[in-house]
Amino acid sequence: MSIALRHRNLPQLMLQAREALMAQFRPILNENGVTEQQWRIVRALLTEGPLEPRQLCERCQISSPSIVGVLQRLEEAGLVVRERMADDQRRVLVSVTARSRALGRRMIPAIEERYASLEKLVGVDALQQVSDVLDTLLAALGQAAPDDADADAAAEPRTAPRRRTGTRAAPVLR
Repeated sequence: MSIALRHRNLPQLMLQAREALMAQFRPILNENGVTEQQWRIVRALLTEGPLEPRQLCERCQISSPSIVGVLQRLEEAGLVVRERMADDQRRVLVSVTARSRALGRRMIPAIEERYASLEKLVGVDALQQVSDVLDTLLAALGQAAPDDADADAAAEPRTAPRRRTGTRAAPVLR
């Protein structure tokens, strides 16, 4: 039996788009021996500094039960350190190591090169429009984009898309 639906399956479309994008970046991850989840965590820590595991769950879209194992493997690989907070021993802060900063220095040029290739393939304006529409969707649904430096502005309804310059925030690679 066929049912006529007025709307396309937007969640399915977004999953297909994510998979197509990740196919562009997986070779870089594989060459550097990190999983998608591991890179999301390392990238968040490189760009934002030390974070608590619950903050990493939110920013990296990783469930709380899963993050325990991912952080364990990252720590075993020497890519993160976990330290109890001085003011509250129940809380833990996760930080990058020299090894993860070196990983970032290796990976980021390849990632930026891949983004440049995507910009040539799809167009800078098209990619910016996708980002703007996703920011608008997330804001409307009450989910601030985790790597949006202007998250407060994203939460306000916009009549026209924000135009960003071609630069993105560079990770801290000390």
